[in-house]
Amino acid sequence: MARRQPTVTVPDLTGKLAVITGASDGIGLEIAARLAAAGAEIVLPVRNTRKGEAAIAEIRRRTPAATLSLRSLELSSLESVAELGAGLRQEGRPVHLLINNAGVMTPPDRQVTADGFELQFGTNHLGHFALVAHLMPLLRDGRARVVTQISVAANSGAINWDDLNWERSYDGGRAYSQSKIAFGLFGLELARRSRQQGWGITSTLSHPGVAPTSLLAARPEVGRSRDTAGRRLIGALSARGILLGTAGSAALPAVLAATTGSDGGFYGPSGPGHLGGAPAEQKLYSRLRSEEEAARVWRTSEELTATSFARLR
Repeated sequence: MARRQPTVTVPDLTGKLAVITGASDGIGLEIAARLAAAGAEIVLPVRNTRKGEAAIAEIRRRTPAATLSLRSLELSSLESVAELGAGLRQEGRPVHLLINNAGVMTPPDRQVTADGFELQFGTNHLGHFALVAHLMPLLRDGRARVVTQISVAANSGAINWDDLNWERSYDGGRAYSQSKIAFGLFGLELARRSRQQGWGITSTLSHPGVAPTSLLAARPEVGRSRDTAGRRLIGALSARGILLGTAGSAALPAVLAATTGSDGGFYGPSGPGHLGGAPAEQKLYSRLRSEEEAARVWRTSEELTATSFARLR
């Protein structure tokens, strides 16, 4: 018997422009495919053009009339983020949907971004923080819905304020949790500031649960020569429909958040342990509930990225 897949109803997105990071494979590709099928025009900022072209071909296989285009983006470089922002601002088209989905997970050894930040913190959080800042005029023009894709890892650990870049004692798992906690706090602070300052932006959080993706697969660029044991186990359980999701089902919380989710809402799988299953609104993780911590993340991120939301809006 074929495995029954959960789904969501997506409204007509004809005329909407969606920018989706990390859409060249896995969950991001599935998000892009669902939004394209609903009529949205999709911009895929990618670091690997070949993978981006393959993703476009796959989406067009499913939706031949889809409108898609590639842009260059290396989230671990603030210069690259600024160049993408400048290019899109020059094009001048309002952005209606921004799904901040790309990420890197648990390099076996500490690595740093082009700007010297610990790779996960710099890519998963700071790169996306700067991207939102650089796109602010377009997001405001489009009264955009911004989705911050976090992780079940944001339900453990803490922000290592005394050593944000893990220079003294690197722990890949704890550094990954920090990046996702900081990113989630940013998404919630974005919702608060938009309401307070009239930016017109709806900001939501999502998490995909657990599914087989490239995050834990062999990735030479992060020093991983083979799939991790965890990735192999996840693949086996997912293939058997045990607890975990697929890339397709794991994309649905972000799709729900991007299209009908409520401002400041948090969406993820509704199955046991929130690891898989149909998407639904979730209880906010304890580590994401402090408004003071969120404001601190915002201030610190502006300082670290030399990016001012006030200047760019």
